[in-house]
Amino acid sequence: MILDRFRLDDRVAIITGAGRGLGAATALGFAEAGADVVISSRTKEQLDEVAARVEATGRRAVVVPADLNDTTAVAGLVDHAIEAFGRLDIVVNNVGGTLPMPVMQTTEEFLEEAFHFNVTTALTLSRAAIPHLLEQHNSSIINVTSAMGHLSERGYLAYGTAKAALAHMTRLLAMDVAPRIRVNGLAVGAVLTSALEIVAANEELKNQMETATPLRRLGDPEDIAAAMVYLASSAGSFVTGKVLEVDGGAEYPVLRLPLPDLEPGNV
Repeated sequence: MILDRFRLDDRVAIITGAGRGLGAATALGFAEAGADVVISSRTKEQLDEVAARVEATGRRAVVVPADLNDTTAVAGLVDHAIEAFGRLDIVVNNVGGTLPMPVMQTTEEFLEEAFHFNVTTALTLSRAAIPHLLEQHNSSIINVTSAMGHLSERGYLAYGTAKAALAHMTRLLAMDVAPRIRVNGLAVGAVLTSALEIVAANEELKNQMETATPLRRLGDPEDIAAAMVYLASSAGSFVTGKVLEVDGGAEYPVLRLPLPDLEPGNV
C-alpha cells in the first residue's frame, strides 16, 4: 500500500536542535513512523521530555545534551548513533538560527557566526555521517533552511545569507553523494514555535502574519515533521537535491521589521 512507503521502521535518525519546536516534532514524527532517534540540543530537561514522548510510541531515544555550535560535539553525534543502534540512516540538520539585525550592526563577526551555526555545523555532521549512511539503503540528509533564504526583507542579511548558503549546499552535496545518499532541504516559513512566542502573544501581530500568508494561518511544527517523514522515507526516494518550501504559500516575508530608511546622519 502507498502508505507503507512513509514508514521508517527500524531506521535510525540523528536530529539536532531536538529539544523543542521543529526538532522535537520531527523526533516524535519519526518515532511514530517506526524510527529510533538520537536527539541533541543544549538543554537536557527538554530532551528528556522529548525522549519520553518518543519512548511512549515504542521506539528508542538517545539523549545527547551538547553545544551544537561546537563542531566536535556535532560530529560526535554519529558515534552515539553507532554505539547505541549500530547503524545510521537519516540525518536532520535542524539546529541553526540567527537574530535579525540592522545592516549597520551586522559586523563581520556576526555574519561569520551565523554562517558557522547554520552552515558549517550542517556540513560537519553530514561529513561525519556519510561513511555510515553509505552502508544503508535509501539513506537521507535533510537540512532545515528558511523562506528567508530566498525572500528579501530588511534586517535579515546575516540569517538570510546563511540560510541561502545552506540551501545551495544542499543541492551541491546531493550531487556529491548521489546515488547512495539523498540530500534535501526544507525552506520553512513562519511556524508557531518558541522562536515566535512574542508573535503568539500579540494577537494583532499574529493576525497580520496570518493575513499575509496565503493559507491564512501560521504553520504548526507537525506540518514540518510531516514533510520530514516524506523526505526521509521511501515515499521520497526519487527526490534529491531539492529544497521543499513549506511556508503556507508565502511569496514575501510575513514578518516585517520596522526598520527605517537609511539617511545621512542616522546610520
